[in-house]
Amino acid sequence: MNSLFGFQFQSPGPIVFEIGFFAIRWYGLLISSSVLIGVALSQWLATKRRVNPHLVADLVIWLVIFAIPCARLYYVIFEWQQYAQNPGDIIAIWKGGIAIHGAIIGGTLATIIFARLNRVSVWQLTDLIVPSLTLGQAIGRWGNFFNSEAFGPPTNLPWKLYIPVNHRPLIYINQTHFHPTFLYESIWNILVFILLLILFFVGLKHVNKIEIGTLSLVYLIAYGFGRFWIEGLRTDSLMLGSIRIAQLVSIMMIGLGTLGLIWLYKAKRTLPDVHYQSTKNIH
Repeated sequence: MNSLFGFQFQSPGPIVFEIGFFAIRWYGLLISSSVLIGVALSQWLATKRRVNPHLVADLVIWLVIFAIPCARLYYVIFEWQQYAQNPGDIIAIWKGGIAIHGAIIGGTLATIIFARLNRVSVWQLTDLIVPSLTLGQAIGRWGNFFNSEAFGPPTNLPWKLYIPVNHRPLIYINQTHFHPTFLYESIWNILVFILLLILFFVGLKHVNKIEIGTLSLVYLIAYGFGRFWIEGLRTDSLMLGSIRIAQLVSIMMIGLGTLGLIWLYKAKRTLPDVHYQSTKNIH
C-alpha cells in the first residue's frame, strides 16, 4: 500500500524552492503560516466573547517574541553537545529544532506580563489562544515531515514513513521505514483542537457552565496525554539521563490541568490570576 499508484510516504525535502542563495524552507513556511492562521482564529474567537480583537493581536506579537526564542533555547540546552561543535547553527531555526514545551513556557511568561500590563485576565487570554496554539501545532508538525525528523521505530504498517539513510539513528541504519510520529501528533492535535472549539461554543451558549480558564486546563490535560504516549515512540527525544523530558513535562501538564479543574468545579473557586475580571466588555 505504501507504493500504491507510485506513491511513497516520503519527504520531498526541506526546501520549497530556492533561487541562488535564497531559499524558502517548509519548516519556516509552516511556522509563519501557523502564526497568521492563529492570529485570525484567535481574533475571531475574541469577537465571539466580546473581547477586543486588537488586544489579542497585540498579545500575539509578544508571544512570537517570547515563544520562538524560548522554544529554540529549550531545544539547544538539551542538545548542547550537538551545538557546541557548531555554535553557528544555534540560530539556524529554519533547519528545525524547536521544542513546543519551550514555546509554551515562553508564551506563558509573555501572557502573564502582557495581562498584568493591560490589566486583563490571563485565563481569558489563554482560553482565546489555546485553540490556535493547538491548530498551529498540528500544522507545524508537518515541518518535521519535510525535515525527515521526529519519527518512531521501524514499522511495516501501511502508513510507514521512508527515512533517508543520513537521517536514521545508527542503531536503525539498515532499516528504511519508520513510525511517522509527527503525523500521530498532528492528528492528535486536530482532535484536541476540535474538542476545544466545542467547549468554547458550549461556553458561549451556556455562560455559567464553562468557567474562564477551562479551555486552557483542558488543553494541558489533552495535549499532555497525547504527547506522553507519542513521545514514548520517538527515536529523537530530548533526554535528561534516562528520562524523556517531554514525558516528564507532559505529566506536569496533566497534573496542573487536573488540579485546576478540581479547583474550578469541585472547590468552585476562581483560578489565581494577575488581575481577575471578566473581559467580555473590554473594547
